[in-house]
Amino acid sequence: MENKKLGVIGGMGPQATSVFFEKIIENTAANTDQDHINMVILNHTALPDRTKVILEGKKEIFLDAVRDDLKLLELAGVSNIAIPCNTSHYFYEDMQQLTTVNLIHMVDETVKAVYERFGKDSKVGILATNGTISSGIYRTTCEKYGLELLEPDDDIQNRAMEIIYQDVKGLKDVSPAKLEALIHQLVYERQCRCVILACTELSCITLSDFYQECSIDAMDVLVQRSIQLSGKSLARQDDRSSAKER
Repeated sequence: MENKKLGVIGGMGPQATSVFFEKIIENTAANTDQDHINMVILNHTALPDRTKVILEGKKEIFLDAVRDDLKLLELAGVSNIAIPCNTSHYFYEDMQQLTTVNLIHMVDETVKAVYERFGKDSKVGILATNGTISSGIYRTTCEKYGLELLEPDDDIQNRAMEIIYQDVKGLKDVSPAKLEALIHQLVYERQCRCVILACTELSCITLSDFYQECSIDAMDVLVQRSIQLSGKSLARQDDRSSAKER
């Protein structure tokens, strides 16, 4: 398969973009520098807060800000564009109309992965920003695949937002205890088959193996599709483990 250049619109937030880049490297089957993916990463931290824009009904503010990023990556000759930010996919159709380059649909790819793993009619939970939840992008995509989405109640949602905005974005605190507690509650008290981690800030937190099995991280799905669409193979599990040990 032809090796293709990958474009990335990052900065939403910067730490999540860094984690995405690291995951691409860790999960690409490569023995030399030349085996890795050619990437153009735009760390556009000044992009408007996606949750705020959605809740205020001012999507044109975000689209105007991201327009030049899409054109710049198009001029750079990328074949696909990854945007490691779930909430931004509320604007997916509008963004795709601004460029001829394929935008990898993080939300659709994630829900499809849930469907393939757990099957139709499965009940799944979600942890995400207020903007992602209120936008309904995961709800409508789950309906498309015949999945039942359990959206968080106010208590769980407030705790998720605290982890995202206060702990990870603010304090750079990536300890797993709070997130694992929410996953535990959704799986064992609300009987969800799994929990979708639908905010890339949550991807900055390393979960124990047990809670990784209870969840599907949207960033991990985006990483895998980005590697495959760039013409590369995924690293084997033992290769990834040995790389982390080094």
